Amino acid sequence: MAAVIVKLALAFLLMALCVVIHAFTILLTLRQVRGRLDAADAFSWTTLGLMVHIASNLTFAHLVEIVLWGYLYMLRGVFPDAETAHYFSAVTYTTVGYGDLVPPVEWRVLAAVEGLTGILMCGWSAGFFFATVGRLLRVTER
Repeated sequence: MAAVIVKLALAFLLMALCVVIHAFTILLTLRQVRGRLDAADAFSWTTLGLMVHIASNLTFAHLVEIVLWGYLYMLRGVFPDAETAHYFSAVTYTTVGYGDLVPPVEWRVLAAVEGLTGILMCGWSAGFFFATVGRLLRVTER
């Protein structure tokens, strides 16, 4: 039972770190694009560039979060090498879940929390992206 609690504590620590990374990325992205959002023209290269910039920042945050989970799997010996650990992390975080890799029974709770974290972070990114692009499109309609 104590081992499960330790694994859950690790999982929640990583989940909290993902929230911090995501919040930082969103705040940084807002700072980077805020002035440019109001000055954008209707479907110009600038508008498309802003969309790519926002998507790139969010994707980078997800990749950093996936790598952190992968390193935990690797450092704890859940998978034999970094490539396998990070691949498993990517398919778990994104909830693709191919099923070609399965962690040992005692580590499955960690994978479940990673999947829940990935759902939350992807949903947060989608909401932010659509809100920002929606604002951009409203500005360009003027």
